[in-house]
Amino acid sequence: MTIDETTLKSMFSDIATAITADRDRLCALDGVIGDADHGIAMELGFNAARDAVAALGPEADPTAVLNTAAKAFLNAVGASSGPLYATAFMRAGAVAKGKAVLSDADFVEVFRAMAQGIRDRGKAEPGEKTMIDAWVPAAEAAAAASAGGASAAEAIDAAAKAADKGAEATKAMVAAKGRSARLGDRSIGHVDPGAASAVTVITAIAKSLSAAQA
Repeated sequence: MTIDETTLKSMFSDIATAITADRDRLCALDGVIGDADHGIAMELGFNAARDAVAALGPEADPTAVLNTAAKAFLNAVGASSGPLYATAFMRAGAVAKGKAVLSDADFVEVFRAMAQGIRDRGKAEPGEKTMIDAWVPAAEAAAAASAGGASAAEAIDAAAKAADKGAEATKAMVAAKGRSARLGDRSIGHVDPGAASAVTVITAIAKSLSAAQA
């Protein structure tokens, strides 16, 4: 399939819808080890991104869509997730630069750039109970699936499954980053809210691509 600005606009709309549906659960997760506002922050960010990219004309290329989403998300969310997702979309836009449409393989590279952007900006590594514990295995799974000939939708579906396993694994981890780190061993037994929302985002991307491919 070819992925253009229309596909990406739909993708951001689908993510926003999924995050809104999951907002209360994400806030509840964050209430255990954080400030109970993660779902609200993610909803604000993705609603802003959705609205900003929807306002772009049909001449916008994938890079313009991704960069616009980055700026809108950052402007809407001052919390830690703002700079993380803004960096993700900026990195993705850099990978897409010069392309009016993205191939399946191109999109997987865009997705991997998002994960790497979050990892670099957050200075986090797997095992520290952050969204990285969902994003890194997701990126690896997408790359492996794509290398095996999977479509972008199939590759991101594999990524969503890997992200879900990664998020679930954060239950057994001691938080090492952010405000939840102050809880020490008391953070054990709870899924990291950032990892949980990453699953929601990645699953929404997979479903959006599947719908576009159908």
